[in-house]
Amino acid sequence: MNFKKTVLVTGSSRGIGKAIAQKFSENGYNILLNCIKNFDLMQEFENELKSRGVACASFCGDVSDYAECEKMFAMAKAKFGGIDILINNAGIGASGLFNISAPSEWEHIMKNNFFSVLNCSHLAIPYMLQKGEGSIVNMSSIFGVAGASCEALYAASKGAVSLFTKSLAKELGPSGIRVNAIAPGAVDTDMLAHLTEEERAAVESMIPLSRYAQPSEVADFVYAMALNTYLNGQILLLDGGMY
Repeated sequence: MNFKKTVLVTGSSRGIGKAIAQKFSENGYNILLNCIKNFDLMQEFENELKSRGVACASFCGDVSDYAECEKMFAMAKAKFGGIDILINNAGIGASGLFNISAPSEWEHIMKNNFFSVLNCSHLAIPYMLQKGEGSIVNMSSIFGVAGASCEALYAASKGAVSLFTKSLAKELGPSGIRVNAIAPGAVDTDMLAHLTEEERAAVESMIPLSRYAQPSEVADFVYAMALNTYLNGQILLLDGGMY
């Protein structure tokens, strides 16, 4: 049995999630990777980590589906004895006018960005309660704090994550479990690949640091949040001074 601490990073085949898993792997953690469709990328990353001596496993499944999450946590228990740190990173983007959106879109965005957090947190908490300690870091967004035009659905899903974070932190704090969230601004990942050069420049012009964040910078921040033993119930912005 491997007695090192274990971190589960959802949505970790690429981008921010991959950078977070990489950061924890460099610091001696067991890693459980997850994705919904980029299995080849996740498998390649798993093999890379294992080649460096990292205890690693991967689960390809939809974390917005509670039954799939149950399978993933069963794997975590079998391989590592449970989860010490949960990073709820999986999610999707959405933009457009709310008045022309459909109820099916509302459900889709809430399931992927909010229900995924509920599912994984619900299943991780029993392990943490048993140990009397644990850390959950949720991925919110600056839009989940400040809102944004043409981002009503996305902002609502991330706003739900933010208030769930603050509430759960109050609930679990007495049991030694800390719950926090990061609210990033513009991060240079595939999620923004659809922007034209002009659109990218327009966004950068609104950021006092005049550039996008790198996934590694988000990963460094998440790692520090997860390990800080007195940080609890906080939604911390990482936006280059944009808000």
